[in-house]
Amino acid sequence: MAKNNTYTAEDITVLEGLEPVRKRPGMYIGSTDDRGLHHLVTEIFDNSLDEAIGGHAKHIYLSLNQNGSVTVSDDGRGIPVDMHPSGVSALEIAMTKLHAGGKFKKTAYQASGGLHGVGASAVNALSNNMTVVVTRGSKYYVQSYKRGNPDFKVKQINSKTVKTYIPDFHKHLLKTKSGNLTTFSPDPTIFKTNTKFSFKRIKNQLRERAYLVAGVYIHLLQEKTGRKSNFYFESGIKSLLSHHNKSKKPLHEIIHIKGNAETPDYPIGIEVVMQYTDTYQEALISFANTINTYDGGTHLTGFRMALTRIIKDYAIKNNLIDEKSSKKLDNFTSDDMKEGLTAVVWIKMTSSEIQFESQTKTKLNNPEVQSAVYQTVRDQLEEYLEEHPNAGKIIVAKILLAAKARLAAKAAREAVVRKGILDGLTLPGKLADCQSKDPKLSEIYIVEGDSAGGSAKQGRDRVTQAILPLGGKILNTERARLDKIVEFTELKDLIVALGIGIGETLNLENLRYHRVIIMCDADIDGHHIETLLLTFFFRHMREMVEKGHVYLAMPPLYKITHGKFEKYVYTEEDKDKTVNTLKEKHGSDTKIGLQRYKGLGEMNPEQLWNTTMDPKTRTLKQITIEDLAKTDEIFNILMGADVPPRKKFIQSHAQIAELDV
Repeated sequence: MAKNNTYTAEDITVLEGLEPVRKRPGMYIGSTDDRGLHHLVTEIFDNSLDEAIGGHAKHIYLSLNQNGSVTVSDDGRGIPVDMHPSGVSALEIAMTKLHAGGKFKKTAYQASGGLHGVGASAVNALSNNMTVVVTRGSKYYVQSYKRGNPDFKVKQINSKTVKTYIPDFHKHLLKTKSGNLTTFSPDPTIFKTNTKFSFKRIKNQLRERAYLVAGVYIHLLQEKTGRKSNFYFESGIKSLLSHHNKSKKPLHEIIHIKGNAETPDYPIGIEVVMQYTDTYQEALISFANTINTYDGGTHLTGFRMALTRIIKDYAIKNNLIDEKSSKKLDNFTSDDMKEGLTAVVWIKMTSSEIQFESQTKTKLNNPEVQSAVYQTVRDQLEEYLEEHPNAGKIIVAKILLAAKARLAAKAAREAVVRKGILDGLTLPGKLADCQSKDPKLSEIYIVEGDSAGGSAKQGRDRVTQAILPLGGKILNTERARLDKIVEFTELKDLIVALGIGIGETLNLENLRYHRVIIMCDADIDGHHIETLLLTFFFRHMREMVEKGHVYLAMPPLYKITHGKFEKYVYTEEDKDKTVNTLKEKHGSDTKIGLQRYKGLGEMNPEQLWNTTMDPKTRTLKQITIEDLAKTDEIFNILMGADVPPRKKFIQSHAQIAELDV
């Protein structure tokens, strides 16, 4: 696609105003929780990235400012500031009108991340205040807004005045002939639970995008801590795949597929990298332009169809499986091909033609993309396997092993799980079920040890709280296939108790408890058991985690007493603070009672209820997945077979765990 340097007011198209954004923000950014909050940053940053994709910018800067605002700047072309045919500055239209932007005309952008043109204006509408500084032709222009409404008309300012709008980290804008700077603060009346941005989360997002757009320098700063990160990659998504597989053992070299497919109206750029590893999990990442399509879409469907077709045909042609058996799907299924596969699927197309499921852009909907990806992957993967027979044999052997495990798991599941779930037979003997049959009102505590289980059974609310004690540490499911998992007694009891099945039988609608609470001792062994359980849920019941059904209970570390004063504290910091407060009030030599709880079994039923189980006073941590690929990597490092990566991870993160938010 030819690069077009024209970008004027005539490229800005107006469709409607801003009020709907504040009334229904979820329609435009997905939600008003942490994910929606960080989506604001994504929208503004991707506007700068679009300039880089078009070859107009080489540097992008992002700072998390001391006052809670975010600033993004680039050395791109700068938003047009001349008068639009409607009689208003093009900058004001782009920032205050929905569906207004250069991405509606094919002459301005070729493969941008934006779709609806509501990005910057939606962020403006959901911000307490926003300021935009534009450099064009070495001249400076500015406009500021409050909740989407302009404070004044777009005005030109001199080189001295512009410095008051530009933080030190973004002073590059003073040296460029063109560029943009946007500063915004999220509106706390919209984002009521949190307006604090996560450095770690944004860092991961920027690194991911740096992999996609080779040759672009991306700079990140957190003013409060002084932490900085800089990204620059030359080899694109091959580097991204290598990054995700750095803690895994690859079985063959990276397979790189790249091509263009022509449709009647526009071309589609397709790039795929894939590699099988010795793990049991799939890591599949997909992008449409620069947008991470977390929920997949037509590009992934096309990839999966081609993968299944070509590998099965290759195995039959080379007598690696029996053709008659393969038709019965006894040797191959699409699920078998997922085991150990890491792949990145990336399509690039005209921004005006791309179709996402919603403004949050998590699922690609273009039907023509499916056939385009299928044909490209089919042709090039077939050619690769013919030219690399050793890799082909290794891949087929890996998939056959997965198929055997699937058949063994199916037999075990039918013998164990189906009898408990589908035939309505007795629940596990250790389970103390609750009286309520309404899953929305019911919760189950997975408790470490019979002693704590006994206290929990006595202290619970029998109407809504069920208790399932575990007899010690469970199987590490990071290193086990499904057939071994369903045979493990403790996990088998948990699967039956939850009622949703596992593997291909999993159905979240059958979940018997909408809060599944892991309650372990506040020591090293307890944390290990928590990690083992979280590994199981993430690897084999991920939908439960994604839907917000999994929690960690927070038992107290200490009970502090002084006379009639009695307080439970949950961290070492709270303990020290409480003790110091008591000494300041009653004297440094006062006697303070300090009881350290080594385990839940040390608490009597009443104490356990008051501190950890009473919905009115307890603290629960809901388990969420912010970054699927990063979570996958961490579980692989911590629970995988290789010791050196785990040791390195623990050593490097032990002291910064509290900072990495």
